[in-house]
Amino acid sequence: MRRFSVIVAPDVDTRLLPSTVVGSYPQPEWLIDRAALGSHSVPRVRVSGAWRVSEPYLEEAQDDATAVAIRDMERAGIDTITDGEIRRESYSNRFATALDGIDAEHPATIHTSGGEPRTVPRVVGAVRWRGPVEVQDIEFLRSHTDRLTKITLPGPFTMAQQASNEAYDDPDELVMDLAAAVNQEAHALQSAGADVIQLDEPWLRNDPDGARRIAVSAIDRALAGLSVTTAVHLCFGYAALVGAKNRNRYDFLGELSGSVAHQISVEAAQPKLDLGQLSELSPKVVVLGVIDLGDEQVETPEQVADRLRAALAYIPAERLVPAPDCGMKYLSRARAFAKLKALADGAALVRAEL
Repeated sequence: MRRFSVIVAPDVDTRLLPSTVVGSYPQPEWLIDRAALGSHSVPRVRVSGAWRVSEPYLEEAQDDATAVAIRDMERAGIDTITDGEIRRESYSNRFATALDGIDAEHPATIHTSGGEPRTVPRVVGAVRWRGPVEVQDIEFLRSHTDRLTKITLPGPFTMAQQASNEAYDDPDELVMDLAAAVNQEAHALQSAGADVIQLDEPWLRNDPDGARRIAVSAIDRALAGLSVTTAVHLCFGYAALVGAKNRNRYDFLGELSGSVAHQISVEAAQPKLDLGQLSELSPKVVVLGVIDLGDEQVETPEQVADRLRAALAYIPAERLVPAPDCGMKYLSRARAFAKLKALADGAALVRAEL
């Protein structure tokens, strides 16, 4: 196992409007075959042939690409950074397929509400945490930056929706077992130096009735006992895959104000979110998407500042964290960097006014 020396980060960012990223950053073309990933939509199982670099050089190549992503986020001026999720084929499949009770080698096919087929892992037994999956990722990040660090995990509700359940009579029991596994991983990440641990739960919007039944309980179980900052991210899907977004409100959002998560991360720029919904999230910190990842044009700092000023009509600056709408995985590196620079500079404009 690799060993890293740890760079000590500040305990907390006390500035107003500290900027962050949601999770992913573009992976270099020399590292991953984007076409292979795109043909799978967002992969739920492992993708054969996705990595352009073969063993035994893959780990070193992923380290190098991760170091580049870290430096880009630092140069752009982002306050809380991730490792860019460089080692992942998708935000969820690396962790979800590493659990006992999951068969990713013999996947199933399910269909979306629109009838499109998706290849997913099969749940064939009791789901249990097997051991750390992302600990080396946060150790590498912690050893390469003095910024605050964030690492993301797929949320239990979303993972249950992205699998074929062939083992549990009660689907809510599956969700709660997934939550317990996420909790064990989260505690390992906390021990390894993570400052922020975020659950990605985009599927809460797909099944709001199911979310109202079980999601908050599952999120609370997944985050139980953690002392670091915790967050939950909801979005309307990657801009590169879903195109235009015709919803400007979340069907499930305010319910998360009753969860134990400290921060709720929402997408606002591309869908032109009805910012009045932010008032439903009191007393949570809102991580607000103010960078439209579906627009090829790079925002100006003043555009970012205007979006933040609009949000301040509904939420105080002390509870507002500027961010991109979603992960930046499907952007070019040049565009992603430019958008992050605009994010940091726009936040600085409003911070100076406050």
